[in-house]
Amino acid sequence: MINIEGLNKSYGGHVLFDDVSLRVHAGERLGLVGRNGHGKTTLFRLIIGDETPDAGSISRPRNYRIGHVAQQLIFSAPTVLEEGMRGLPADRSEAHWEVEKILAGLGFCQADMGRAPAEFSGGYQIRLNLAKVLVSRPDMLLLDEPTNYLDITSIRWIRQFLVNWPGEVFLITHDRSFMDGVATHIAGIHRRKIKKIAGNTEKYYTQIAQEEEVYEKTRQNDERKRKDIERFISRFRAKARLANLVQSRVKTLSKLTRKEKLEQAKNLDFSFNSPGFTGKYMLQAENLAFSYNSGQASEPAACLIDDFSMTIAPDERICIMGRNGAGKTTLLRLLAGELAAHAGRIENHPNAVKGLFEQTNIHTLSDERTVEEEIMAANPDMGRQASRSICGAMLFEGDQALKKIRVLSGGEKCRVMLGRLLAAPANFLLLDEPTNHFDMESCDALLAAIDAFDGAVVMVTHNEMFLHALARRLVVFQGGGIEVFDGTYQRFLENVGWEEDEPAAGRRQDPAQKADCAGQISKKDYRRLRSKIVAEKSRALKPVEDQIEAVENDIVQWEQQLGDLNARMQEASINGGGREIAELSRALHECRQNIDAGFERLESLSAKADAKRAEFDAQMEQLDNQRPF
Repeated sequence: MINIEGLNKSYGGHVLFDDVSLRVHAGERLGLVGRNGHGKTTLFRLIIGDETPDAGSISRPRNYRIGHVAQQLIFSAPTVLEEGMRGLPADRSEAHWEVEKILAGLGFCQADMGRAPAEFSGGYQIRLNLAKVLVSRPDMLLLDEPTNYLDITSIRWIRQFLVNWPGEVFLITHDRSFMDGVATHIAGIHRRKIKKIAGNTEKYYTQIAQEEEVYEKTRQNDERKRKDIERFISRFRAKARLANLVQSRVKTLSKLTRKEKLEQAKNLDFSFNSPGFTGKYMLQAENLAFSYNSGQASEPAACLIDDFSMTIAPDERICIMGRNGAGKTTLLRLLAGELAAHAGRIENHPNAVKGLFEQTNIHTLSDERTVEEEIMAANPDMGRQASRSICGAMLFEGDQALKKIRVLSGGEKCRVMLGRLLAAPANFLLLDEPTNHFDMESCDALLAAIDAFDGAVVMVTHNEMFLHALARRLVVFQGGGIEVFDGTYQRFLENVGWEEDEPAAGRRQDPAQKADCAGQISKKDYRRLRSKIVAEKSRALKPVEDQIEAVENDIVQWEQQLGDLNARMQEASINGGGREIAELSRALHECRQNIDAGFERLESLSAKADAKRAEFDAQMEQLDNQRPF
């Protein structure tokens, strides 16, 4: 439990917190929101003592432990497992299975447990630090962007882990769906204050908007009242007989407090420009294959993409998802033409104009260029005025557009990359994790811009809000393979779902089971066969599910039509229109027949879908009986 009273914090002339108070109660999971640069991370640093406030106090109960992820990547144990065990409390110092379970949830496989921490990328090293915090069982978890560097399955795992956490959670994340899935309360840094509510982010932002609307209307009313009083005083000050009234108005005026006009918060405000497109497809990929050589002649190449085919239509919204390292970015770069496939072919339509947004391309920005110059460099035909317009849309207004790239934060550099994409119109966007480093408001603006884009979009993302809102087709890396799923993300979750592999490290295997492996298949074959069944199930069910959806829509329309006809029949009965009554009777009869026929058709299709599901479920059950331990 944390109690913050009268907190003030400034850097130079920039005020972050002005007399802020906040309390985190027992059992609360508090999500902290606010724009980039408004002090979210600073507040966390104040709580853990890395910084001191200019005024105010931060208190907590005696022996109350706060767990936070260290930014320093310093490891002293020889293996990942032993490093993770360093986070265990003294009374559970040998509970290696707890560490294995959490490491597996964060994406480490059984073979990783014995590897040295230094062998892993920075993202996995941060996961290791996170695991050490989680196993330490502090009273409060203080988590700043915990989903960064996590893939979608790890994000789903840690979301459930935090929901079940017995203590308090204080959380910063740009992923709105993740925060809403975890937090019981939202605290927002807004205009140098902190406001806390019970509920989700939508409720918080709605309440803020309503309060500011009331404030602005009150301010305008007060200003009108002030001007009326000032006019009265000015007009009748010299009238002796009105002296008492004038003095009364003067006293009233002195008691009126002037409300300052609220500074308008600036949001990303842009839309992608498309040069238009005529044609049936943007791109056709056939039998693509790609692998990275291990560098050792004795080791086989790691095959990421194998026999992959798909056609991309002009208005597609395709999301690529799966575990980190599975090949998502590699596939996007193949489609973008940044990599050459080792087998197969990609045919681009002559009118397709691609625009690529890739996180790693931030390093291609020139440190010595200004924001304005960097955006102009993306399109040699662009003039300075057009570049300044894009700078403004990306929140680099006025002299901000003259800032050097080297002084920008990660989020600001991402906005520059987005500005470069706007500078060169495209009708085919390929986006790799575009929401990283963006705050919630910027993510919302990006989502709206992609949704309104008049062209095709292929996007790698772990953000489930984007998946639910945008995806109409999915490329799924799962079970050691890659499959195209025709349908929305919700349909994927309902019909396929994520393969929640229980990690070998987290399972206690009976010796008898271990010895009796007869009838089992290899893990590789199991994943391949499972992926094949999932894909065949999706292909078989989609036509039937589309028909069910169409019939349901027809029934809704007929029922609306039936309601309209009944209303017209009542009116005609009152007015005594015999011919109209006869016509309406026939229409009502026909409408009821259509509804009855629709329900019969729906029942038949539902039975057909259930039969197909049962068939594939039986195949899956049979395969699971052969599943390797």
